[in-house]
Amino acid sequence: MEGKTKNRWLMALSAIAIQLSIGAAYAYSVYITPLANTMGWSASSITIAFTIMMGLAGSSAALFGTFVEKHGPKKSATLAAVLFGLGQAGSGLAVVIDSLPLFWLTYGVLSGVGLGIGYISPVSTLVKWFPDRRGLATGMGVFGFGAGSLATAPIAASLMESVGISSAFFILGAAYFLLMMLGASYIEPPKPGWMPEGMKKSMASGEKVVKKDLAQMTAKQAVKTKRFWMLWAMMLINVSAGLMIISVASPMATEMVGLSAAAAATMVGIMGLLNGGGRLAWAAASDYIGRHNVFLIFFTIQLVAFLVLPNTTNVILFQVLIFLVVSCYGGGFSNLPAFIGDMFGTKQLGAIHGYLLTTWSLGGVLGPMVVSQIREATQSYIPVFYVFTALIILAFLISILLRRDIMKERAQKQQEEKIA
Repeated sequence: MEGKTKNRWLMALSAIAIQLSIGAAYAYSVYITPLANTMGWSASSITIAFTIMMGLAGSSAALFGTFVEKHGPKKSATLAAVLFGLGQAGSGLAVVIDSLPLFWLTYGVLSGVGLGIGYISPVSTLVKWFPDRRGLATGMGVFGFGAGSLATAPIAASLMESVGISSAFFILGAAYFLLMMLGASYIEPPKPGWMPEGMKKSMASGEKVVKKDLAQMTAKQAVKTKRFWMLWAMMLINVSAGLMIISVASPMATEMVGLSAAAAATMVGIMGLLNGGGRLAWAAASDYIGRHNVFLIFFTIQLVAFLVLPNTTNVILFQVLIFLVVSCYGGGFSNLPAFIGDMFGTKQLGAIHGYLLTTWSLGGVLGPMVVSQIREATQSYIPVFYVFTALIILAFLISILLRRDIMKERAQKQQEEKIA
């Protein structure tokens, strides 16, 4: 009865430990200038490692989704710890021997694959431990990922200054490995059908009625449904819009509303907080208002933001709208696992989650590429907002259709239960 003796809040803490470590990936920018100055590598060639890592993060989540389902979260998270830890520590070796290709291989490939596996490993498990608070559970886990860069950036900068770049990578690689192994050692799924005592009592007394999942599907069955592809399209647009903003926030703010370099840097820091905080807040809210309604709110906020941003010179309004868009970006990721559980069940949630995270890799290319191409062609960021306004309208319409489809299916199931 081991599954019953484990504390689900410690399970959430274990997931946060894993996510906090791999979330360090978003602090990558702190390495660029020190590496360029010390090694003589160009900034663009250093950035290639980050591009490889982000590209592999989403694709490896899709490729290893079935591995996670087959071998369980403990083995998967352990593999992630080995790969991510080696990738980070190996970057130190690349610096010692002055090898840029080895840096791409370690920081880019090894860390990227470790990141993808580590990201999905604890999620399906958390959903099973929190059947009463799916949104909050996945929000807590994914919040760790969003907050990882906030913790890593100052520590990495301090280490590079005090012990050098290579030693900083060695120390951080070892720290990530240990933290991820601690999380991996505790995490495991509950027994099938497990429920917290409070939920059992609420259901027995009739206080609480838990909505049943629309279906219990395998990953192969899920990808054949229109719901899967509607959610995939919504996520792709949400990710592309968020990463478009994140990739050019500082120069965009300076050019459009005259923010100073220091003020723009502060804005980017607050964006990191909103990226992490938005994941937790939006996910917790979804337990009360519904996952499909949260996505409708995301696209409503972004539609207003992208229509107002090109027409405002107010510094405060500009930043508030940017913060809201970034919170929607983070919120999309934290709502996704719970939304998958609602629509497709928890049978192969990790694998389905992996497939949907291909939008992370694709959006990571599309968002920054679209904004840079348009900016280069027009010498202005303003047309970018109109392009994304059209995309957000499309996502909004898809989210309405998905919501209608879900409500129709639920009504049909309720009718069938009454007849039965």
